[in-house]
Amino acid sequence: LFSLYPEVHLKRRQRRQPWRCRRLRLPPSRRAGRGGGKRLSRRPLRVLCPRAAMALRRTLGLAARPYSRGAAKDWLTEDFLDALRAVVGSANVSTATAVREQHGCDESMHRCQPPDAVVWPQNVEQASLLATACYSRGVPIIPFGTGTGLEGGVSAVQGGVCFNLTRMDQISALNTEDFTVAVEPGVTRKALNNFLRDSGLWFPVDPGADASLCGMAATGASGTNAVRYGTMRHNVLNLQVVLPDGRVLHTAGQNRRPRKSAAGYQLTGLFIGSEGTLGLITQATLRLHGIPEATVAATCAFPSVQAAVDSTVQVLQAGIPIARIEFLDEIMMDACNRYSGLSYPELPTLFLEFHGSEQSVEEQVQVTGEIAQLNGGSEFLWAREQEARNQLWNARHNAWYAALALRPGKKGYSTDVCVPISRLPAVLVETKQDLLASGLTGPIVGHVGDGNFHCLLIFDPEDPDESGRVKEFALRLARRALAMDGTCTGEHGVGLGKRQLLQEEVGEVALSTMRQIKATLDPKNLMNPGKVL
Repeated sequence: LFSLYPEVHLKRRQRRQPWRCRRLRLPPSRRAGRGGGKRLSRRPLRVLCPRAAMALRRTLGLAARPYSRGAAKDWLTEDFLDALRAVVGSANVSTATAVREQHGCDESMHRCQPPDAVVWPQNVEQASLLATACYSRGVPIIPFGTGTGLEGGVSAVQGGVCFNLTRMDQISALNTEDFTVAVEPGVTRKALNNFLRDSGLWFPVDPGADASLCGMAATGASGTNAVRYGTMRHNVLNLQVVLPDGRVLHTAGQNRRPRKSAAGYQLTGLFIGSEGTLGLITQATLRLHGIPEATVAATCAFPSVQAAVDSTVQVLQAGIPIARIEFLDEIMMDACNRYSGLSYPELPTLFLEFHGSEQSVEEQVQVTGEIAQLNGGSEFLWAREQEARNQLWNARHNAWYAALALRPGKKGYSTDVCVPISRLPAVLVETKQDLLASGLTGPIVGHVGDGNFHCLLIFDPEDPDESGRVKEFALRLARRALAMDGTCTGEHGVGLGKRQLLQEEVGEVALSTMRQIKATLDPKNLMNPGKVL
């Protein structure tokens, strides 16, 4: 019957009672067979409970749901949904399965775990009222921006209400003399820079994806320009945060934007990298930078990984204020050539960019070129015009999709370790050897200017052996980085998959301190539960 009538619905009870039978009636339209077949009996059928039914479906080879429905939630009532609709309107509340599933996963390998409802607040007042409604009923709250995270940060592991903040998209308080701007969660990196185009300013933190700027603050994002301009931690001056109980916090004081402050605890830094576990970031005041007079990009190929990374370390030790210095190994170069239609040498390669005045850029290029040649590097391939530079960096930013294209239809997992610059050559060479020994497809790409690199592991999630080797490799790599005084995550965050590594990295005292902070701000554990801690 399950193979003939997969759409029949079991009547749900308030409490699951394993291995007890239930009564099931087929819908009237299915009680007669197709094509004039015999009518099925009207007598109620006896079927197994959901646990046994799922086992039967697996035996018959039927597709399973991509997530577990879980037990019924007492708070998920029509009255509660009406309370949400009263705040944002019916059009901004959804319980549709497709919408919930869309909000239950990001770009990571973690399985879809959808929320029970999705809401779209339009402003901070609505976000505050929605949070208050959830807090009073003990409903988990999961923030959602553009869904480009890589650690399962949007998974609703306990169900709850997903706050999609993309319709809060105002850019305000632009001050060109003070180099500051305030943005809401719906503003992405590219949208802000398009807005700033005629002001002579730009926001340089560039993680590759066109991510939400408030989401970037929540994960402590970084990117290709971090070697010169810093990460989100260096470029956020103030945050507006809706706390779990609906109160609105300004981490540096309302409307304040000083370049530095020694007033009290650094609350802004506390929320950067908190991954939505302490509150909803509804506005970020950002530090802007002047667009450089001259910009030149180039690539340089090397005979080995060691030579390329040695050059990186020497460039930084020479004090050259390089804007970007990115590493791609030979497998990644091959993938980028195929995906982006390029013809670069398929060797370990550095992508570089220089900012400054015309004279200073020429000096930077000359010294960097000399260092590269001492390590066996090729002549620089230049990209001086805007169009050529865009093509070069688009190829770099599309590295994730280029890697996935190496094995179409498979999944990807990106590691994210970061080590001190002096340890970078050793850890990269050891990682390359480990990759070869493991028999995994894992091109390497990284922001080597700040010691951060990624192995883009492409694998078949249906193959238990390969999936196991991926997990074991990622764990060995993270512990290798920790052994070299580094971190298990440079910019992606902890999310679901690195909680054990966090404890190994910071120790029990630091972890218990984090738990105390979490318990103080979120005593009911409603903000993005199951992440980080």
